[in-house]
Amino acid sequence: MFFAQKYGYLHKNFSFAIRRVSCVTLHSMAAPAVITLPVPKYTKLFINGEFVDSVSGRTFETLDPRTGDAITSVAEATKEDVDEAVKAARKAFDHGPWPRMPGSERARILNKYADLVEQHLEELARLETLDNGKPLAACRAGDIPSCVKALRYYAGYADKIHGLTLKMSGEYQGYTLQEPIGVVGQIIPWNYPLSMFFYKISPALACGCTVVIKPAEQTPLTALYAAQLGKEAGIPAGVLNVLSGFGETAGAAISSHMGIDKIAFTGSTEVGRRIMEAAAKSNLKPVMLELGGKSPLIVMDDADVEEAVNLAHRAAYSNMGQICCAGTRIFVQEGIHDEFVKKAVERARQQVLGDPFMPGVQQGPQVDKAQFDKILKYIELGKREQANLLIGGKCWGDKGFYVEPTIFSDVQDNMKIAQDEIFGPVMSILKFKTVEEVIERGNKTIYGLAAGIVTKNINVANRLSRSLRAGVIWINCYLVTDMDAPFGGYKMSGIGRERSLCGLESYMQVKSVICPVYESPWL
Repeated sequence: MFFAQKYGYLHKNFSFAIRRVSCVTLHSMAAPAVITLPVPKYTKLFINGEFVDSVSGRTFETLDPRTGDAITSVAEATKEDVDEAVKAARKAFDHGPWPRMPGSERARILNKYADLVEQHLEELARLETLDNGKPLAACRAGDIPSCVKALRYYAGYADKIHGLTLKMSGEYQGYTLQEPIGVVGQIIPWNYPLSMFFYKISPALACGCTVVIKPAEQTPLTALYAAQLGKEAGIPAGVLNVLSGFGETAGAAISSHMGIDKIAFTGSTEVGRRIMEAAAKSNLKPVMLELGGKSPLIVMDDADVEEAVNLAHRAAYSNMGQICCAGTRIFVQEGIHDEFVKKAVERARQQVLGDPFMPGVQQGPQVDKAQFDKILKYIELGKREQANLLIGGKCWGDKGFYVEPTIFSDVQDNMKIAQDEIFGPVMSILKFKTVEEVIERGNKTIYGLAAGIVTKNINVANRLSRSLRAGVIWINCYLVTDMDAPFGGYKMSGIGRERSLCGLESYMQVKSVICPVYESPWL
């Protein structure tokens, strides 16, 4: 669940420009700035083409992670609201124009949607930063452009969906039809709220499905704004429904709803298991799950240490470490281990923390107090497990949910900090000797989302890439993705693949049609 090329852009264009300035120095140098915060425009549920109050009338507060203060109150969807949204989506699928219109017309609407997102880039970026805490520069340069790319990519496929002609044995002919799967329930996480919104809805809409989507309760604001832009683009009523609410209520109701034909979820493995169980117990709806990870980044002796450290820094600390495919298990071969550790600490010390609306800030707050507390708890656990805390390990600042970039060395494979997904800015460095050893240790986890390899030896790179059980392998790079590259995991990191043609096909059913080529005796 990451959108990558943006970090290459930030890395080249402003990270190095301030890399010699420590976060403490920058904080003391910077004069307080007046920041004009965006005002949320849309806070109600979006059902059947209109913003409406929840059936219960209940609301909840969405918080500013910079301070912990409330931004605004948002309508809280429950089972009754899910019922209304599914009813609208079912009517739009069974009787509405969206699945029946030419693919070229759906493409035209999706491209117009992309135009509107582009036109509102600044407002969306600022709203995302307010609700999520990620640096505004990252939202402008990466997150919002990635939404536009997703819409345009799948718009390009909308009029190219077709089946196959079948070579049948006997005197029969056949062909296949690719048909939209129906009403889709989608549940998205808080770490890339708007990007994940468009990564989910774009392929589903392109092939003619209708959607009921629930953003994370921590970050509902940009999804609701995007609902309005979809309406302006011409998406018919009932095709796109957006429900802000909690996982235990709205999310559970979506997962178990008999009127939903497919579930797509991105989030934790624990919640993914519950969603899969609910889907199986209802109408046996298929599920696509993009779940957690504990990805290894393997650094061989022949690597350029400076470059390897920069890759490891990006792998572990991008987006405040809140990335499912973050490279937080850094395996370093013994020949360069000590030098790598020293330089990794130096690099972490240069990380610039602060208000994500401020220019030059590289690391904002964690998304909420629960995540903040979880990270600090794991750091304390790492100390108790006798890993060597080299830097960080504490909260930063006097308000908000900031955690210092943290590095542990002397980490062993059986430690919780090496096995559990922390989802925060915590790097674990592990020493290894041989390729055979690191293959075994790199795979020694319940997860299999991603892995990274840093080496100048193509034979080693090829061997490792074929041996590591992960859905994405990066060689001499990290967190580089593209709409054309399938994304998903092995083992408990998920089921299925998103993005690329794989993402489109997962929202379609294949139907075989067979008939005789001669005059049938039954007619």
